[in-house]
Amino acid sequence: MLTLLAQVPKNAQPASGLPQMIFIIVMIFAIFVGIVFLAVFMRYFRLWVQCVTTGTGIGILDLLGMTFRKVRPDIIVRSRIMAVQAGLGESSGITTRALEAHYLAGGRVPQVVRAMIAAHKAKIIDLSFRNASAIDLAGRDVLEAVQTSVYPKVIDCPGRSSGKDSLDAVAKNGIQLKVKARVTVRANLQQLIGGATEETIIARVGEGIVSAIGSADSHFDVLENPDLISKAVLARRLDSQTAFEIVSINIADIDVGDNIGARLQADQAEADTRVARAKAEGQRAMAVAQEQEMLARIEESRAILVAAESEVPKAISEAIGGGTLNIMDYYKLRNVQADTEMRSAIAGANNTTRVPSRGVPS
Repeated sequence: MLTLLAQVPKNAQPASGLPQMIFIIVMIFAIFVGIVFLAVFMRYFRLWVQCVTTGTGIGILDLLGMTFRKVRPDIIVRSRIMAVQAGLGESSGITTRALEAHYLAGGRVPQVVRAMIAAHKAKIIDLSFRNASAIDLAGRDVLEAVQTSVYPKVIDCPGRSSGKDSLDAVAKNGIQLKVKARVTVRANLQQLIGGATEETIIARVGEGIVSAIGSADSHFDVLENPDLISKAVLARRLDSQTAFEIVSINIADIDVGDNIGARLQADQAEADTRVARAKAEGQRAMAVAQEQEMLARIEESRAILVAAESEVPKAISEAIGGGTLNIMDYYKLRNVQADTEMRSAIAGANNTTRVPSRGVPS
């Protein structure tokens, strides 16, 4: 800097000391401003040239203001250039201010612009920059959503993360069917924010398939017309309140499983057998208890009989002593008793269980 001052012509320098000092300060300030301008120009020259040649309408001061607002100018410039080159002007909402606001909000500006370009090229999707930026800020991949809307996505049911190879359902005749389905879905951009994800679609489709098979009279009907399942599931509008629109449901594979109805009947018969056995065992126990009770009553009656027979000799003695019974009557009674015992022995009576008669003393 001092060298530049020394090269100034002598006739351009003021004669007095104070004006010379002012002149030096002005020259230093001018050189500083020139260096700053040169540095800014060298930093943003390439971006500014790109803006001028593509007609994005971003000036050098706009680039400098982005730096002060802590916005990366290269991201904004590239995104704006992509939009302009794709035919998306400010009428579509992709302005410099909108891009800066979305960047400061933490959004992925290039991703949103590419999604807008894809939707514009497809000509079948109505997507505004406001909706695209809202989808991006909600954490969804807006570019993938647009691609899924243009090119439908195929989802396996059951999902691979579920750990199951097939959906198991049982028809009314008791035969189990194992089904694999493929669901073709298209992204619904209008319900992408707040709509249910793929897991909900898989769960609903699985529920619909199980319900459709369960309502079939025979598994032969399902094997003969697998499209019955697809029609029944599509008629239930399973894609409501979700981020997707179900295009089609295709049954990829159907396998016949076990005879669940026969197994259930066998299990029921076994259970009924066990219940019958338990009831029979209870009745047998009750019969045994009643038998033991009757035996106890027999023994009790026998004891009463023995006690009563023990009173007979005493009564006979009292009768003989009182003169009511004479000796001849007593012998006749003994003869009758002996005759009765002889006839009982001849008739084959069981003398082992018979209680000996104690009515007449010997």
